[in-house]
Amino acid sequence: MSYLLRVALPDVPGSLGRLASAIGSAGGNIDAIEIVERTADGRAVDDVFLANEQGVMPDSIVSACTSLEGVDVLWISRYGAGSNLTRDLEVVESMTSDPSRAPDTLVDLLPAAFVVDWAARVRREGTAVRVVHRSPAAPTEIPADIHWPRDMERGRRIDVPEHLSELLVAGCALEADELVVIARRGGPEILDSEIARLRHLAALASSITR
Repeated sequence: MSYLLRVALPDVPGSLGRLASAIGSAGGNIDAIEIVERTADGRAVDDVFLANEQGVMPDSIVSACTSLEGVDVLWISRYGAGSNLTRDLEVVESMTSDPSRAPDTLVDLLPAAFVVDWAARVRREGTAVRVVHRSPAAPTEIPADIHWPRDMERGRRIDVPEHLSELLVAGCALEADELVVIARRGGPEILDSEIARLRHLAALASSITR
């Protein structure tokens, strides 16, 4: 069974080693570790991708991690087995291989690169928003009661109505009337550093396709 574990820990030498040892002692096998964010108070937020042996419970992994001083588990959830952790550089390489499709290629690769449930390219048309391109799990239509802020140049989280409260949504400008949107169901929270990455990749997609 594969899991995504998001942890916050002291950003000091040895912290990752102690975390890896604790996870291993609980029966967890680490596939990959990605640094998501470094905070001003000297902490790091890391995503740990686990491939656990049959019978290893996520609760035991969480307990092993939280037994370490200064380590907080922010989220743990199942993660699709066989999925690859796609780095931003790989996204850029894929976009440049076919410049005319760069924005759509970005949308196709965002779910793996950001570990989100879906991504979409949407276009504002008056008061409505229409889906231009989407990843397989994304909705074909955008609910009319979502409020889309006008200022999306730098990217931001997007508030959703109560009936969609399980979704965590963020987006940024792609073209003058277009946005690229990502969504997670349940968590973990979409961090400022992830929004900054999204903004950078969206800007590259727009530049490549011109």
